[in-house]
Formats: sequence, structure tokens, C-alpha cells
Amino acid sequence: MKNAVIYVHGKDGSANEANHYKQFFNEDYEVIGFDYKSKFPWQAKEEFQKYFDFVVIKYNDILLIGNSIGAYFSMISLSGKQIKKAMFISPIVDMENVILNMMKWENVSEEELEVKKIINTSFGESLLWEYLSYVRNNPITWNIPSSILYGEKDNMNSLDTISIFADKINADLTVMENGEHWFHTEEQLAFLDNWFQKVI
Repeated sequence: MKNAVIYVHGKDGSANEANHYKQFFNEDYEVIGFDYKSKFPWQAKEEFQKYFDFVVIKYNDILLIGNSIGAYFSMISLSGKQIKKAMFISPIVDMENVILNMMKWENVSEEELEVKKIINTSFGESLLWEYLSYVRNNPITWNIPSSILYGEKDNMNSLDTISIFADKINADLTVMENGEHWFHTEEQLAFLDNWFQKVI
């Protein structure tokens, strides 16, 4: 039996991004992009668990690569699964804070959101009372060995937030000076590749 590397993309990403990681593994590993459809964490929990139950029986070891919200969805869905190690790139680790910040930008109060249930913002995101309630009632519990890559200029998590989270789950944390939430420049991708080779 082979081993599997499952790649979980971020928002507006693609399962095809998994191809980038094939260079790091020999023929004993199959690198698979998970083309999930979920937009909300309660959907992800069901879809991710079903997918992993299907995948687990076909492979020996499973490694997980999660990017941004893909990492968040993975952590709230897969903590009980047989995953040997996880590598998270710019994971969203405090979704409540992300939502509260979006509410601040739009000048929306909790009371208003609770009454209206859904508010469309000027920057194209929808604020949902159900989403905020869900993340508060379902905190991340993650006990799988993990490595985290974080960009110093990440606009989704502060360095304090990611550091506290990494300590809490006993993950090793690498911070790229001047890195962003989305690792996409030549320099950032080179840093990511170098980090990845060290942590797998």
C-alpha cells in the first residue's frame, strides 16, 4: 500500500495546487488535491470526514497540507482521523476574530447581525450569525503533530494569535519576514519550498 499526501486549498484556490508538492515525494506517496465544495464549517465537517474515511482505508500513512481556510476546515473536521502529520500554510486559527474584524470594517454590531441573520458587506463577503455562533461553539481541538508556516504581514492572523495557537497545539512555527497570507511571489514560494522540505 502507498502513502497519501492530501492537499486542502484555501478560498478561491484549486485542488490542482497539489501538483506543486509532488516534487517533494517519491513514488511511495500519492499527492492528491481535495476538491471540496463546502463554504461553511458545518458543511466541511461532514464533507471532510466522509472524504477522509474513504481515503484512509486505501493508504498506509496520510500526510495533510492545509492552506488558509482549508487548514481551518481541516482542523475542525479531522482531529480524530489517522493523520501522521499536518503542514499548515497561513492557517486561519481564530475564525471568530476574523468575523469580528469584518463586522468592525462594516460597522455591524453583534445585535444587528443576530437580528438580521445575514448581512452582505461592501467588500463582497457575507456576514452570517450562524457562522459566528458556530465558531464560538466549536473551537479547534487539534492533537496531530503539525508544522505551521506564517507570513509576518499576514492580514488574517496576528503574530501573537498564531504563536499562542502554535503553543497550544504543540506545533512548530516558522515565520517569514515580510511574508503575506498568500505565499505567491518568487521569494515567498522559495521560502515555502525550503520550509516544506525541512518539515516533511
